[in-house]
Amino acid sequence: MDTTTTTIQYDDFAKLDLRVATVLECRPHPNADKLLVLQIDLGTEKRQICAGLRLHYPDPQELVGKQIIVVANLAPRQMRGEISNGMLLAATDPGTMKVIVIGPSGQVAAGSKVN
Repeated sequence: MDTTTTTIQYDDFAKLDLRVATVLECRPHPNADKLLVLQIDLGTEKRQICAGLRLHYPDPQELVGKQIIVVANLAPRQMRGEISNGMLLAATDPGTMKVIVIGPSGQVAAGSKVN
């Protein structure tokens, strides 16, 4: 595993708009074996994001109702025919390679800013 870290300036980090979102729906991507398509609530709007979690969450319903952290100001992009309008944060345990979606430790309002 590569442990090299590239240093960035605070101003670069400050450009990220990290928000809490609630997963409303989650389904397998129809055209990609590794992707899930999530409908999320960001408080003031609902969005769709795609995430490479399908192998780690074989039951997509496991994510429904969870609060997650998303990069809300990432430019939308097409992912195998579906629009992804944001990116969720997840951690990978290096020992088990288990992927865990990152969320707040307690319930907060959808759209809450992470700082």
